[in-house]
Amino acid sequence: MVKSSLSEEQQRKLLSLFGRVRLHLLYKTSVHGLVDGYLARCSKQGPTVVVAYNSSGFVFGAYTSKSYVQCGQDIYDKEAFLYSISPKKDKPIKVTGIPGQPAFTDGNFGPHFGALSFLYGNQPRVHSNPGQWFNINSAAMHGGDMALTDTEVFRVEDLGDLLDKPWRTIQWTAERKQALRKFIQSYRTEIKTVHQARVLLVGQIGSGKSSFFNSLNSIFRGNMTYQANAGIEDGKSVTTQFRSYSIKAGKGGGAIPLILCDTMGLDESADLGIDVDDIISVCKGHVKDRYQFSPAAPLQENSLSYRKHVTLNDLISCVVYVVDTCKVSVLGQKMLDNFAAIRKRTNLLGIRQILLMTKVDEACPLVAKDLKNIYRSVYIQQMARRLSDSLGLPLSNVIPVKNYSDELDLDQDIDILLLGAVEQMLNCSDSFFENLDIDEQQNDQEELYRSSDHPRPAFTERTEQRVV
Repeated sequence: MVKSSLSEEQQRKLLSLFGRVRLHLLYKTSVHGLVDGYLARCSKQGPTVVVAYNSSGFVFGAYTSKSYVQCGQDIYDKEAFLYSISPKKDKPIKVTGIPGQPAFTDGNFGPHFGALSFLYGNQPRVHSNPGQWFNINSAAMHGGDMALTDTEVFRVEDLGDLLDKPWRTIQWTAERKQALRKFIQSYRTEIKTVHQARVLLVGQIGSGKSSFFNSLNSIFRGNMTYQANAGIEDGKSVTTQFRSYSIKAGKGGGAIPLILCDTMGLDESADLGIDVDDIISVCKGHVKDRYQFSPAAPLQENSLSYRKHVTLNDLISCVVYVVDTCKVSVLGQKMLDNFAAIRKRTNLLGIRQILLMTKVDEACPLVAKDLKNIYRSVYIQQMARRLSDSLGLPLSNVIPVKNYSDELDLDQDIDILLLGAVEQMLNCSDSFFENLDIDEQQNDQEELYRSSDHPRPAFTERTEQRVV
């Protein structure tokens, strides 16, 4: 994961120049290269802010509300400004443009704001020309130090405010939490031989899949639990095995009728994340517990970890995409393609899908202040609509939640959101089982054979097409 060099104090000062916004790191010279890297990652990103660093301790740059599109023309932007943050000053310097003058030239040679041109001559340095479009004091802006130790570009996203009315109604009561627990613990499938719904969690590295299981497990145990490894290590997924987790109601209690299946995270780099073919093999029940995923190659039928004889109890009944809300706006095309490929193939299997938006409190300060604002936050609603459109899921299937992260005690509001998400997973599982169209008199003995060297069972034609 690429991290910004901004200190907390520098970030606070930078954010003070805006209204209620989030900053998403798009580009870093030391990681992505010079002008070519900048153009590849910063074009058509909407409002952006350049952050340049020099060895004299200055952090300075430029903001524009316009997108870079490499049109080769001068762009007028009344909202654009230059700024400088210095450790010797409590407040940043902000310089607006000269009236009637352009803000920047939208070319193919890096950020060029007239008075300041970054990555000048395709080098890690800045060219200063006071008075061209912006009247600046060079000493106050950058101390005369033209060599840059690094340059970053952030996308600037308006967080908006609160809606007058929530776009979903939630009952934030102890009675609602109790009703959800009772529904989950008493859940039964339509098929007598299947006693638990199997739900597969799929998402980016670090999106919160394992944390979701730990959080749900904590609710039913009554205390914080950390059974599943969660987090990122050296930019890679901590989860490398396929794991099937049961959840017990209380310490030593019986298992609830739900199994959560965790996988290695998806990644835009083919050599880091899980292969989409492995996800489909999991859905079809072929992958045994604790199989070690390999990004280099998907599971093969001749592997000891490949389950050839698959029963109804091995099938995934609901797929849950897990997405970090903080990263919705910067989801790359490769990641979107991965989700689209999974969605297309799981649709063919008749598996319903929903999407969890995690880390909502980190994405929106209004939600961090009060979790009950989750369905009144303009930003959360915008991100939910964007995910719905990008993945082709109904908005009703997009569910914002907060996992437990730094809390030491359970919280009723967090519990209600998480249990409500599980309610939807079980509803989707019901649809899957109902659509299997299996003869109840046969399902006690029938076994689903999916290997070409075994005869198919006598299920209906519709079922064969879906699960074989």
